[in-house]
Amino acid sequence: MADTCITHNQDETREVGHKLAALLPNGSVVLLKGDLGAGKTTLVRGVAEALGITEKITSPTFNIMKLYLKGSKPLVHIDAYRLEDHNVDIGLDEFIGIDRGFTFIEWPDYIKNLIPDNAIIINIKNIGNDDREINIEGISL
Repeated sequence: MADTCITHNQDETREVGHKLAALLPNGSVVLLKGDLGAGKTTLVRGVAEALGITEKITSPTFNIMKLYLKGSKPLVHIDAYRLEDHNVDIGLDEFIGIDRGFTFIEWPDYIKNLIPDNAIIINIKNIGNDDREINIEGISL
């Protein structure tokens, strides 16, 4: 099953995140795919807002992982971009698929060995201006 939607600005992309937060089962792992600037972190901001997380949500590119615990559910946000060509164990497996919350992973191809088979896949494509095509596989909006 796959759903596709078009958003026309960041607010609409965050709204998709709001909808996801309401639909995702606990322990969900969501793989975010798309070019730099496609809107992956914007979508995670929407999820965080829906969970009541008030901390500023930024891309964890330089941290690799950010953990948000001050919402209705824990949110793990991983950016594996800097792990390309690195075969090191830094303990990410302990945070992927946390029981009560959600794990969102940007650039998941760089940590394929840690990804569960039942992961939800979201492809975000910049189709011009602020328009984004968001294709979601594994759950229906």
